[in-house]
Amino acid sequence: MRLLATLALATAAALPLLPAAQAQGFPDRPVILVIPFPPGGPTDAMARTLAAEMKDRLGQPMVVENRPGAGGNIGAEYVARAAPDGQTLLFGTSGPLAINASLYRKIGYDPARSFAPVIQVGHLPNILVVNPAVPARNVKELITYAKASPGKLSYASSGNGASSHLAGVLFNASAGVDLQHIPYKGTGPALTDLLGGQVTMSFTDVLTALPYVKSGKLRALGITTAERSQALPDVPTVAEQGVAGYDVSVFFGIVAPAGTPPERIAKLNKAFVDVLATDKVKQLFASQGLESAPSSKPEQLGKFIDTQISKWSGVVKQSGAQLD
Repeated sequence: MRLLATLALATAAALPLLPAAQAQGFPDRPVILVIPFPPGGPTDAMARTLAAEMKDRLGQPMVVENRPGAGGNIGAEYVARAAPDGQTLLFGTSGPLAINASLYRKIGYDPARSFAPVIQVGHLPNILVVNPAVPARNVKELITYAKASPGKLSYASSGNGASSHLAGVLFNASAGVDLQHIPYKGTGPALTDLLGGQVTMSFTDVLTALPYVKSGKLRALGITTAERSQALPDVPTVAEQGVAGYDVSVFFGIVAPAGTPPERIAKLNKAFVDVLATDKVKQLFASQGLESAPSSKPEQLGKFIDTQISKWSGVVKQSGAQLD
């Protein structure tokens, strides 16, 4: 009996150590970082930058795996169905982590319930740019011009349901104008027609627009986020210019499958926080127009995703966009 009691006490004493031991032994093999988009885009570039720095923090390499398709849904569903052990992560964006829940008729995961948040990496503002032929030097002048010519001004987007499309839907509602949406198959074709004057304006991302703004081929009227962009600090926000509450950007967040042990989430979070704090990564992301997240805590990303799902649900409904 005395031996059994001793064993029981030893076992009880060891139980609190199990989570810590589990975290110490993790990861025991390469961690997979799934990108739900094709190689070569800004999301892919950011993810690869982070992954390359993770081995020193985790003791195992982080391998990037592209699983594109259905606006990011294929890659997101793959991670949602992966083992909840922290070995498979998703580098997600506003699309698969928020907008797609209402944009697509059916997706094979729930952005709010299928994932355990790890960290919000940051967000990329959009910027309202116009062809230089447009007689407007700021947002207020554009609104006045648009109201005097209802239905005659157009904005290009990279496709139905894209951030550049929904930014225009929100602008129409917030500013009381009627800009006509012209969807394209990607940002490249949209910018080509904007530069050529076939469309009036676009709510494209800062990174894409930056060289055209600096060369004078496009005129920047306003940043779409609540704060100004560090890449173009002299350009005021749309909200500053009278469109109260206007705030649009693409956010980037890393999530694991729901049910991943909290101690593993904490270890991954710390590793990403350390990498994001390095001068190398900070300078590179700043040059790409990426703005820092307000918080690096996993629970804050979870709350943020909930607010984004709610916000974009209404905008998608208003836009009438629906994808299979």
